[in-house]
Amino acid sequence: MTDTFVIIGGDAAGMSAASKAKREDPDRNVIVFEKGEWVSYAACGMPYYVKGEVDELDDLVAVTPEEFREERDVDLRTGAEVVDIDREANLVTVETDDETYEQPYDDLLVATGASAIKPPFEGLDLEGVFTIHDMDEADAIEDYVTAHGPETAAIVGGGYVGIEMAEALSARGIDVHLYEMLPHVLQPFGEAVAEVVEDHLREQGIELHLETPVSGFDGADRVETVELEDGTVDADVAIVGVGVAPNTDLAEEAGIELGPTEAIETDEYGRTNDENVYAAGDCAEATNVVTGEPDHVPLALTANRAGRAIGQTVTGDPTPTGGTAGTAIVKAFDLGAARTGIIDEDRAHEAGFDPVSVTVSASTRAHYYPDGAELTVTLVADRESGKLLGGTVVGREGAKRIDTVATALTSGMTVSELQNADLAYAPPFSPVWDPILTAAKVLSGKLE
Repeated sequence: MTDTFVIIGGDAAGMSAASKAKREDPDRNVIVFEKGEWVSYAACGMPYYVKGEVDELDDLVAVTPEEFREERDVDLRTGAEVVDIDREANLVTVETDDETYEQPYDDLLVATGASAIKPPFEGLDLEGVFTIHDMDEADAIEDYVTAHGPETAAIVGGGYVGIEMAEALSARGIDVHLYEMLPHVLQPFGEAVAEVVEDHLREQGIELHLETPVSGFDGADRVETVELEDGTVDADVAIVGVGVAPNTDLAEEAGIELGPTEAIETDEYGRTNDENVYAAGDCAEATNVVTGEPDHVPLALTANRAGRAIGQTVTGDPTPTGGTAGTAIVKAFDLGAARTGIIDEDRAHEAGFDPVSVTVSASTRAHYYPDGAELTVTLVADRESGKLLGGTVVGREGAKRIDTVATALTSGMTVSELQNADLAYAPPFSPVWDPILTAAKVLSGKLE
């Protein structure tokens, strides 16, 4: 009798685990329960569907349910919600529209993801007020914009979702107002990035309302206004994007322990406090490569990599899930902004470092080669050890250079070692001293 690997959740971590487990052990019984109908989809592409750059919502699906079932031999059950985990009996309870039943497991992966945070706003249930964290929500926004032709949009939150949806709705001819309660948009990217992005958003016609808390929405049947502390502003559609929270209720009710971030605590192999239960993706913690401490960074690569590793581990080849540097990149109209590691000085101090930082601006190409652009680079290091802690970049091209910094962080490099990295040079691609190397050189001098 073959072992049964049960997976709760059918997106990045869950389907990566299922696919890897079946490749490694084709005879293993792999069952995936997904409460919705969508699986293995690119949530990061949803704003571009609303914008119109992605023609069909189905285009965001990497592997269809039929392909999982027929080509990969995964027992994928959509419209099936796991409502209980019995760890003593190694059973999960599953509810569908037609029945409730129990499914035994030998190994279990909790990959329940995260959900959009819904603040305690008045009017959050009005027609025309949306969050955007799953495919049905993206479809609903696109349908609403198409059907009602709103003239003014309110976006609450200046993070990834807020910036990307500002661009998407602006492209649909809508006057966009973005509300952020903090002093800057993209707060985790630092002030140097935020100020460049803010200037560019204003140039693109986005009305920024910084340090402006929203208290709710009002309207008769559909949203008509945004409620602020000092009055109201008209809005025909509203997007609330203030972050996500890990879906941990199911795990917590089963006695699976949470970590300091309030996501599910795991070891280096993704195993929880129950040796037969694993967790991965947006519901689980990962180890920060800079601090060595648990962190919660809900990003696609972290989820895919952890799921794949767990799929390999349960088939007999223990594989670490890997750490996270929190590397992220976002498109803001014509700008790219990216970050990795620790750039906030308060957080660096809390982790036991003495942070030193520099910000430089340099061309992305040789000065004589056409179409170069200015790239602003910030690097942060520990004063005593010279260890690189993090970095950000922002500019019209070259934001993917953040990968060089992320690689250095994962390797535990010092600023001096990064400065001596042998990066490629040719005039169409970079000056002799790449902007990352220039920043490392300046920071190294500051540490001496």
